[in-house]
Amino acid sequence: MIHFARRMKHMNRSEIREILKVTEDPEIISFAGGLPAPEAFPVTELREAASLALETAGTKALQYSLAEGLPSLRRKIAERSCTLWDANARMEDVQIVNGSQQALDFLGKIFLDEGDVVLCENPTYLAALSAFRAYGPRFAPVATDDEGMLPDDLEQKLASEKRARFIYVIPDFQNPTGRSWSLERRKALTDLADRFGVPVVEDNPYGELRFEGEFLPSLRALGNPDLTVSLGTFSKILAPGLRVAWLIAPPAILEQIILAKQAADLQPSTISQMQIDTYLERFDVNAQIARIRALYRARRNCMAEAIRETMGNTVSFPFPQGGLFLWLRLTEGIDTKALLAESIARKVAYVPGEPFHANGGGGNTMRLNFSYMPEERIREGITRLAGLIKEH
Repeated sequence: MIHFARRMKHMNRSEIREILKVTEDPEIISFAGGLPAPEAFPVTELREAASLALETAGTKALQYSLAEGLPSLRRKIAERSCTLWDANARMEDVQIVNGSQQALDFLGKIFLDEGDVVLCENPTYLAALSAFRAYGPRFAPVATDDEGMLPDDLEQKLASEKRARFIYVIPDFQNPTGRSWSLERRKALTDLADRFGVPVVEDNPYGELRFEGEFLPSLRALGNPDLTVSLGTFSKILAPGLRVAWLIAPPAILEQIILAKQAADLQPSTISQMQIDTYLERFDVNAQIARIRALYRARRNCMAEAIRETMGNTVSFPFPQGGLFLWLRLTEGIDTKALLAESIARKVAYVPGEPFHANGGGGNTMRLNFSYMPEERIREGITRLAGLIKEH
């Protein structure tokens, strides 16, 4: 008989991955995955960057390299993080990883024993919950409104949860709700984390996809940098297939992350790092991001207008200032998980809201992605979805 590790009992199939298998049908209008628009990928520039990297570095681009990542790319990430978010980062503070999901897994591995506690928003990113669950923690969701975690509830949780190991948050264009934290809530979070000595994990995959408003400082800039881990990725601004992301952390945490990295896969991809490093040197990444923002802003507006026109006051949703998602709250009693099969039969896919809630709930919510589909398909898909919702 085959015996698997106890941790496997905590691991479930990803709700999104299972839905995406269905959406490979080209007739499906998919609002399910957090997929960037493929037409926004800078294919020509990345092809040239890869060629230049191979011409310049030769066999070094194909060889093993540092576990920490390419120093020149780490330096660029640190400088950009300081410029955009006042992140108080040096090259030495940056660790390259193979996608942000790997960073989440490493954080679970280095921080969590079975029975430890993760404080998080409610709802929160379901793939982060999946990554942490492998290590057997308990989740303590903190009450959250449109401006972020409620400080009183966060303080109460920090005081009562003696095994709290870190606080996981997405302050900018949160997945799944699209909400962004106010500066006051960010300061309240870092003040409380500093007072209780609990690390904060700031996940920031969408931060550069801001359509309106001002960039706000990194939590690393507001609180104690020795207690803050900031995650970022090239997946949303260049292409997810590159699988290059990073975390910025203090030396004590980076030392443990590097051990996890060496045990997992030795190092990040050398050629992918050199390709991105060359791209950042030779091409205008700010112009690339400006094109993405304009495209996604138009698609967000299209989806929001279509929802208001077809669903009226039967649903509500926060209007995000950026990111990739709209979060719909339907009439109480409607189960979006139960409706999914019927929706897919009508060739429309979404992600039910319940899996984003660490300890259950949210059965009348759903997450819709607006970045992937063109506007005409967004309008058609929302019209079909509205018809289904009205029937129930």
